[in-house]
Amino acid sequence: MLALAAIVLTVTAALRSAEYDEQYTLFLTAGVARPVWPETPFAAGDVLGLQAAHASLGAIARDLRAIDVHPPLYFWAVALWRRLVGDGLFAARLFSVLCGMAALAAVAAIARRVAAPPALAMLLTLGCYGFAYTGAIARGFALAQALTLWGVAVLLAAQGRRPRAVGAGLLLGAATCANYLAVFVAVASLTSPALRAGEVKVRSDPGEGDRVGTLSALFRSLWRRRACVPQHPHPRRLRVSTSPALAGEIFYGILGCLPFLLADLWFFLAQRGSRAGQFPPFHLLDALQRLARYAAANLFGGLPLYVSASSQPAVAAALAVLAVGCAALIAARWRRIARSPAARRLLAAAAAAPPVGLLALGLVFHNTPIELRYLAFATPFVALLLAGALASLPRYPRRAVLAVLLAVQAAALAGLMTRPETMQPARATAAAANRLAEGGLVLLPRGNDGVGIVGAFAIESPPTQRLLVVDRDEPPDRVLARIGSARRAVLALLAQDDASRATLPIMRAAVAGSCWRQIADGFNVVAFDRICEGDTAWHSSTDSR
Repeated sequence: MLALAAIVLTVTAALRSAEYDEQYTLFLTAGVARPVWPETPFAAGDVLGLQAAHASLGAIARDLRAIDVHPPLYFWAVALWRRLVGDGLFAARLFSVLCGMAALAAVAAIARRVAAPPALAMLLTLGCYGFAYTGAIARGFALAQALTLWGVAVLLAAQGRRPRAVGAGLLLGAATCANYLAVFVAVASLTSPALRAGEVKVRSDPGEGDRVGTLSALFRSLWRRRACVPQHPHPRRLRVSTSPALAGEIFYGILGCLPFLLADLWFFLAQRGSRAGQFPPFHLLDALQRLARYAAANLFGGLPLYVSASSQPAVAAALAVLAVGCAALIAARWRRIARSPAARRLLAAAAAAPPVGLLALGLVFHNTPIELRYLAFATPFVALLLAGALASLPRYPRRAVLAVLLAVQAAALAGLMTRPETMQPARATAAAANRLAEGGLVLLPRGNDGVGIVGAFAIESPPTQRLLVVDRDEPPDRVLARIGSARRAVLALLAQDDASRATLPIMRAAVAGSCWRQIADGFNVVAFDRICEGDTAWHSSTDSR
């Protein structure tokens, strides 16, 4: 399963287009978190040169506190990784691939602990679109996922042992320091009474630990062994922890988390106002619809996007039925999932924590911070529940249901790797601009942060392609003056945030004069040729008409 995961995640990392948020990872770890773009045109290869530098861990922490809303652990880790492996985007993505494989190993450990089929749980987790996506992009989700899952695995094995409880808390706390949203599963894991079930081995020797003092007690223990073996194939039985043990395990787990939570607080207090307006206002019905849509997409991807518009409602309805069917299967086989009620309640609490937590954030901050990748923290626990439910079915129904699930998941992963509908537009736009530019100039909107749009487009462009970055506050005549003597201008119409959407009319107005003529268009691009010899002056809209 780990070999299959390595292939799937590596191929996905190699084939996916560069993404907006990944550029911040590259620029931040290169020491230029917010580059100042030249007033004059520059080559796309210059951007790659900026991203090839290396920042110190202290500089990364200072930049994060000043201009972003993320904790430092992932950026520190990927900065060290890039020094060892390489500076490019694919090298950074390979760190997420490695974290994804570690997460799957943790899924196997949890599955063994709760008596779910490990290979099936790993396979269903890998097949989840949200898990594979976050395991192949250069962001902190995969590291946070791996740390969260290993924290849960260690917590399940704690059995009241203080060092293990502290270790579980350290792992869960480190996950929140890789991505703040990991706190939802951490809180559910450390505080839910569903977690508190210890395990003791079924004793193989009647005198071991029992101190059998009478012959009758010896015969009774031997009889119990003979009677119980065929009825309970697992080599362990469960013992519910006492209340003092429960309180102690919670205390020591939180104690392990505490250093990371304090570090998170130190960063967050400095960052809390840096992304105002990032999400739309909160409306409960809209938020619930987004949750349902993205929850299904985490399991089965964007299959409706790959068919014609007339077929999309039918495909979406079929996937909705499949998702509801999976939930119904888990509910129907609930008592047969996992080894104990405590274990299955733990899996359910961890699966529910991300969507419930995002809704709570929306209510508190009056926005809607619901995205597919945020909900990906729930997918391994959903897969574990589903694996346990499937394992409890008779052979032929189990095979039929599993065949349908794996077929849909395989189609979703194929789309993740190859279909532009599920990719951000940098690669397709850069290819279209390169076909039309023919040595001309490509105009790009700066965007909100100045790195997401420009960096992704530059990575996907030929190194010699000349670029000009346009800000939302520039007047059109100044943009025209910066174009200079270029004979062709290609507008990259990348509307990926509020700032870029506001910039596109300015870019169009700059070439709306009588000395420019539209000659071609393509995917997110429009090409204009200069038709006035030696005339670079701005023509007003009246002159144009």
